[in-house]
Order: sequence, then C-alpha cells, then structure tokens
Amino acid sequence: MPKYAMLKHYRGAPPMANDGPRTAEEWEAHVAHMNELMDRLRATGEFVSTTALAEAASWVRFDGPGRPPRELGPVAEEKALTAGWLVVDVASRDRALEIAAELSAGPGADGLPDGEWLEFRQVLD
Repeated sequence: MPKYAMLKHYRGAPPMANDGPRTAEEWEAHVAHMNELMDRLRATGEFVSTTALAEAASWVRFDGPGRPPRELGPVAEEKALTAGWLVVDVASRDRALEIAAELSAGPGADGLPDGEWLEFRQVLD
C-alpha cells in the first residue's frame, strides 16, 4: 500500500481559509482534533507516524574531511516554518487525500475549520 506524508507549515504556505488569532482554548481544540484523527487512523491500521518539530532550526552541511560540520542559523523566523508531519499507509491516493482534508478541517479561530494547506507527498520506500 502506498504511504503519504502531510506536512504542516505555519509560515511559508498559502494562507489558511480561517487564518485568525486563536485563544488557548482554540489551540487546545485544534490539537484535540489532530489527536482524535491519529487515534482513528491507528484503529484502522493506516497510521504510520507523526512528528512535531520545534520552531528553532538551522542549516547544516559537510565542510570537508576532518572538519566539523558547518552550521548556519538560526533560520530566520520570517521564513517558512514546518511544524511537523503525518505519515499514513493507505489503500489509495484518494484515501490519503480524504485524510489530508480531515486534518485540514481542524478547528481554528471561532471554532471554524482552518482550511489549512498541507504539503502532500507520496513517501518513497
């Protein structure tokens, strides 16, 4: 079965349909929606993994034999922020798109669906 990744970006993606400030309670509802979705995916056997990333980031590269890795950073805050991702193992691309739409529909400001854009990619094994 194919695997798909859905990457959540909080900066650098197209604006959400419901892109407004949120209260602490609205953030809690958003996270609860994601956790409930993960639980359902575990129950169906479609869940592979999910990862949340810290905001702080840097660039790292090889800098020559015998030299320590070269690091640039932190990455400027105004640039893209990948917040994390979800990987699913599903019967079809259409099923993965259904899951992505449900993830995107998590509650945002005023409890209305976010309409959050997710980066959607097939995972290569």
